[in-house]
Amino acid sequence: MPIQVQEIACREGNIGLITLDSPTTLNALSGSMITETQAILDEWADADHISLVIFRGTGDRAFCAGGNIRELYGALSGDGDPDAPAGFFANEYRLDYTIHCFPKPVIAIGHGVVMGGGLGILSACRYRLVTPNVIMAMPEITIGLFPDVGASWFLNRLPGRIGLFMGLTGARLNVSDALRVGLADMAILPDQVDSLIDRLREERWSGESAADDSRLFRLVNQLEHPDYRALPASELARHEQDIARLGAGDELPVIVENLLEADVDSDWWRGCMANLRGGCPVTAWLVWTQLKKAQQMSLKDVFRMELTMAARCTRRPDLREGIRARLIDKDQSPTWSFPTVRDVPESIVDEHFEPELDDSNDPMGLQ
Repeated sequence: MPIQVQEIACREGNIGLITLDSPTTLNALSGSMITETQAILDEWADADHISLVIFRGTGDRAFCAGGNIRELYGALSGDGDPDAPAGFFANEYRLDYTIHCFPKPVIAIGHGVVMGGGLGILSACRYRLVTPNVIMAMPEITIGLFPDVGASWFLNRLPGRIGLFMGLTGARLNVSDALRVGLADMAILPDQVDSLIDRLREERWSGESAADDSRLFRLVNQLEHPDYRALPASELARHEQDIARLGAGDELPVIVENLLEADVDSDWWRGCMANLRGGCPVTAWLVWTQLKKAQQMSLKDVFRMELTMAARCTRRPDLREGIRARLIDKDQSPTWSFPTVRDVPESIVDEHFEPELDDSNDPMGLQ
């Protein structure tokens, strides 16, 4: 099975433990992983014996590298159901929304690569613990998609223009970056993970969400913290002023040009600019537009907007071409439908946001 499911008995109550178990794919989310996890959470939401839920991943390299886009590429390139790729996204977003709204405390323990759909899961959890080797990113611009899985919600809540910068550049954040901007709550050492679970097993969980949440909060904050001085230096701390200065304004083409032309001397910055320079111009506009539109949206409407966007992306050539170039043929030279941000027609951007979904036509069935 691509996930492991355990119910761990405590002195009173039980912990529901979901382990993403596909280390050869960096625990990338396949369609079956998503549907199986959804079924388990639906069962546990109403199960009196389950008091809290933990997500973690197997292997040393990743909590979750995102959606399994090789699997998605097969659906995009095949002769099967043309609605199947959009169905994949609908199921993934429903899972993320379920975690956001879960009636019991949910902990994520992120290690190694936490990108795309992996960051969607972690961001949806009430307690977001990460190990010192964590690497976070929303790199969808490199494949012609857009920062989804609720990113319109959580990127908008980052300070300044950092959310926009992450979406435009696929910037890789280290543990200090993640803590600095609030994408993670706390760092723990890898050998503390099992001891945390053992400590939780010693407790009596009442099944009352508020009481259990209060107890869990105290327990998590009693964990021994790593020496933060020994963690990697924050790249965002070094570059926040550059991001704020270059990302200011209300014209996306100007912002993109300012970023690409800036004389900023660091390997991290150059990596970000390489992603932006080689990234999909339509995606840049989607990032810009989704963040603006989502500012006044509820979480439910954010996921509905993103599903409309994703469905449109599955019907345009850029996503298929981006996956081909990055992961299938690996020539790293995608031919995008428009060569630059300035060349993208407004009508192409607008069509990614139509039609609008609501309670009457939402295939996710969000409650």
